[in-house]
Amino acid sequence: MAIFSRLTDLLKANVNDLLDRAEDPEKMVKQLIIDMEEQVDEATRALGQAMASEKAAEKQLLAAEASVAEWQEKAKLALKAGNEELARRALESKVSMEKQAQALKAGYDSISTQTAQLRDQVSQLRSKLEEARSRQALIIARSKMANAAEGVARSISSTNTSSAFSKLDKMEKKVAEKEAVAQAYTDLNGGAAADEFAQLEKNAAIDDELARLKAELEK
Repeated sequence: MAIFSRLTDLLKANVNDLLDRAEDPEKMVKQLIIDMEEQVDEATRALGQAMASEKAAEKQLLAAEASVAEWQEKAKLALKAGNEELARRALESKVSMEKQAQALKAGYDSISTQTAQLRDQVSQLRSKLEEARSRQALIIARSKMANAAEGVARSISSTNTSSAFSKLDKMEKKVAEKEAVAQAYTDLNGGAAADEFAQLEKNAAIDDELARLKAELEK
């Protein structure tokens, strides 16, 4: 039946395969469920119509079979009454009704087979729908997590880390140069003070020698 052409596609389709082709998995899985719900409704209506047709065909078949049995009894009754001609006419109606019953039986069997197939297809579609519903939350959560991870990755890739670290290296170098200059001034200032103390010690030694020399001459 034409209305089951898309149903068959949905039954054969795998949810993950559909998501692989989707630009937005969240929208895709929601739309997929909506489509499947519509198909379930449409298929259920079609199945209801098929079941109604099956019931009608069964009713016609049972009526034909009852008529066959009825003409059979009428033929027996006519023979018992000694009316062979009437019995023949009853059997003629019976044979005609048997052919009609056979045709109705073939039609009923065909409708019954199709109805069973539709019932199976509807059952499969409902199963797929329940599977999609149960996986919807997980798929959406994974999609959001993937989007977040992609955003972080894009942010990292868009940042020029080499340039940033190069600038940090330059700043550290400048700080080191300033520290070296400050240390040099400190060393210079410390050296000058040491020289002054050394000169004082030298002068004191000279004064001592001079005093000793004077003392010797005075003797």
